[in-house]
Amino acid sequence: MAPFNDTTSRSKQLLGLYHPSTWKEKGLLWTLGLFLGTYLVVVGLLGSYWSNEPDLFDVVESAKEMAADRKEQVVNGYTTTATLIRVAGTLLDKPGGYLSNDISPPGVFMDNIPEWEFGVLVQVRDLARTLRNDFSRSQSQSTEDKDLIVAEPHFNYDNSSWIFPSTESEYRAAIEAMKGYLARLSDPQHQNAQFYSRADNLRDWLAQVEKRLGSLSQRLSASVGQERLNTDLAGDSGAEQSTATPAQQFNKTPWMKIDNVFYEARGHAWALLHLLKAVEKDFGGVLDKKNARISLQQIIRELESTQQGVWSPMILNGSGFGFVANHSLVMASYLSRANAAVIDLRRLLEQG
Repeated sequence: MAPFNDTTSRSKQLLGLYHPSTWKEKGLLWTLGLFLGTYLVVVGLLGSYWSNEPDLFDVVESAKEMAADRKEQVVNGYTTTATLIRVAGTLLDKPGGYLSNDISPPGVFMDNIPEWEFGVLVQVRDLARTLRNDFSRSQSQSTEDKDLIVAEPHFNYDNSSWIFPSTESEYRAAIEAMKGYLARLSDPQHQNAQFYSRADNLRDWLAQVEKRLGSLSQRLSASVGQERLNTDLAGDSGAEQSTATPAQQFNKTPWMKIDNVFYEARGHAWALLHLLKAVEKDFGGVLDKKNARISLQQIIRELESTQQGVWSPMILNGSGFGFVANHSLVMASYLSRANAAVIDLRRLLEQG
């Protein structure tokens, strides 16, 4: 009887193996596996495509194209304003759109491009503030432009809000307000919109640029750790600060944040070099009078060097003169030289 029972049980197993319900279960698992595999491949390809930084563009040609599309004239200040609009629009319209507030794959898993976006955004905010407070006003007692009053606070909205309202909607509202200013700026019938290319206006904006570049250089240099003497009160015997700080401080960027700082700096440099090219066009007369155009072009050249392709699959963090490269220190070198040139340019503009 035992052989018969064994044969019977094996027969039942074979019948169950080829039962239609088993086929359905295996088909369902195979379909789910195929769907999951396809989804992961698509997400990976999208993430790789969205990780590409936008290309550089010609600010003068871009302004001319915008003027032709909008049937406007390229007047003084048009190139700077149009460049600011395009730089801000790139944040929203590049491949993948705006990623800093994504809550779904692949955007939610990406950190390099969101850091790049933040660097660009800071430069957009700085110039929008300068346009509102300086470039569009003849003196401290003059009134603010009605469109720039709207644009500047919209650009300062939370950069990671995905709903009620979304970051994209706020930034698009800012861009529309900037376009309103641009339209009135180029229309001879609207004399209440102006752009003043003056040396003091340019110096005020460059002072902000100088501080941004200085801060980025320090943060990038901290990738390998840095012992720094406390120079916060240097140069003023009567200076005071709120709380006491050590005479020496050790600054080091956490290993997981090194690539974040690097790509934020890349975003700053990408936006800034476009804005400086636009400023060269609109402040050309001031620069030539001070014989300072070449100084501005040197800053642009240093910033262009920061946009070279990164051939390494990851941001390397070698130390000192070690065997492995340190991408952060290379970036800090370019930004430090650009910062030094900005300081020289500001001093040149202060001269009579």
